[in-house]
Amino acid sequence: MDTGNCSSLTEFLLLGITDDPDMKVVLFIVFLGVYFTTLLTNIGMIFLIRVDPQLQTPMYIFLSHLSFSDLCYSSAIGPKMLVDLLARSKYIPFLGCVLQFFTFCIFIDAECMLLAVMAYDRYKAISNPLLYTVDMSSMVCYRLLAGVYTVALADALTHTTLTFHLCFCKSNEINHFFCDIPPVLVLSCSDTQVNELVIFTVFGFIEFCTISGVLVSYCYIISSVLKIRSVDGRFKAFSTCTSHLSAVAIFQGTMLFMYFRPTSAYSLDQDKVTSLFYTLVIPMMNPLIYTLRNKDVKEAFQRVKNKI
Repeated sequence: MDTGNCSSLTEFLLLGITDDPDMKVVLFIVFLGVYFTTLLTNIGMIFLIRVDPQLQTPMYIFLSHLSFSDLCYSSAIGPKMLVDLLARSKYIPFLGCVLQFFTFCIFIDAECMLLAVMAYDRYKAISNPLLYTVDMSSMVCYRLLAGVYTVALADALTHTTLTFHLCFCKSNEINHFFCDIPPVLVLSCSDTQVNELVIFTVFGFIEFCTISGVLVSYCYIISSVLKIRSVDGRFKAFSTCTSHLSAVAIFQGTMLFMYFRPTSAYSLDQDKVTSLFYTLVIPMMNPLIYTLRNKDVKEAFQRVKNKI
């Protein structure tokens, strides 16, 4: 690296999703609807769980934090992306870029780990329901949540510090609609091997632990369900897990495709489409997945509606 050519950037230019003016209007309308639905459903889910006494269980406490994570990381990216679709100037201050990525990283990590914690919660509820309230007491729940946010914060600090302390002596144009690591690393004239190694090892470790936790939990869940003699009992026990399994499959499948492909298969244009899915679409889908077939949530909504 030639440190003499290292410039101090004050802003980045986000190239966005497309340069087609007609397409920009269409995308703005579509994703405005998606983001509005995300806000409405996730805020609604958090409010419903907070105000209804019958939803004050570990399962729904974790679900409220999942909605909070969805709300935070989609809001770190969605409003800026929507503005850039119609604005002439797509610049983002250097510190704004740092803050956007830092917020995104915290809550995407938190979501990843929350899905594993929710799998563990389902295992405890199904394998030994009589001791469930003891095994998943309020103290245990809050310790698990504290662990989730602590690890997420540490990981976000690590990636943010390593990425934005690089030397940027090339263009300031980020070929993306938000400040993500891969398109930012392309702009650096520093050696980014350490950054790439940290991404692979740290985030890979988090992914490995969370996916392993989900798989192990469901192995025990399936074993416990098969011991239930009643067919209706088996169906009822496993039906409580279908929403969670759907959310895990969609989220983890997208994350693995996004960050763990071979370098030769990387395409920033393709990444934009994938990023749109997990930054805006998944946060909208999660509360819908958990409410459409959830009797408790529907009944809670009806109770709150009747009180208003």
